[in-house]
Amino acid sequence: MNERGNEIKYTLISGATGGIGRAFAFACAETSALFLTGRSVQKLTALKEELKAESPASTIDYFACDLADERSRAELFDYITSKGICFARLCNVAGVDIQKAFEKYTQEKIVLQNRVNFEAALSLTKFVLEHRSLPLEIVTISSISGVYPMPYFAEYSATKAALTSFFRALRLELKDRGVRITIVEPGGVYTRPDICENIRGQGVWGKLSAKTPEYVVRKSLNAVRRNKCLLRPGFWNKFIATVPKVIPLRLRMKFIARRWSRIEKDAF
Repeated sequence: MNERGNEIKYTLISGATGGIGRAFAFACAETSALFLTGRSVQKLTALKEELKAESPASTIDYFACDLADERSRAELFDYITSKGICFARLCNVAGVDIQKAFEKYTQEKIVLQNRVNFEAALSLTKFVLEHRSLPLEIVTISSISGVYPMPYFAEYSATKAALTSFFRALRLELKDRGVRITIVEPGGVYTRPDICENIRGQGVWGKLSAKTPEYVVRKSLNAVRRNKCLLRPGFWNKFIATVPKVIPLRLRMKFIARRWSRIEKDAF
């Protein structure tokens, strides 16, 4: 409650210290109280200080959480419950973008990518639905990589496709119940240095697809306000998700395999 006795409505942002998560935090800080989560308490503290410097009147809370760990998520939920926080918006941003041949994965990395990319988003969504104010907005960052199966990016692609499938279904379950859900499928986003280098390495293809975090966030928030189901930011991403479907899938996958087999990243 604020000093007038009104309920404070929060925006919960997972992966808040990453590029897209930070952009969501700055975009929402002036109109919503913020609850931030990420793996590093130091980065969360620094982000809060940056946000306060830009929006001194903003209400900001945070809790460091390893979203791949059920016990860590339970601690996060217990903390939020103890504060009596209600949410008017959820931004599912956290993700693990490991990219390499599946044979090079460890068992631990298989579990990590599945839990952070898919399981954690569902877990946070279930919790927020139980601690929501109305109307509630849910923005989930999927990926254009989930549109087709992607060799050498196979698990990431599969988890993003699963996110899109799940939140499409959830939209229908919650229809007319005051919950707006938007799934966002961006292409490349200029965030970490290794990702920016990857985009540059893709040449014209990468430049056409890539957008800034601020662009993706602005489009995402506008889309969820209008209760748009699916957003693919940028003309090129809409094009590659739809037009190439006239080409047989096996040929599309061969093309993808040639491109992605040259790139390997494991930032986690």
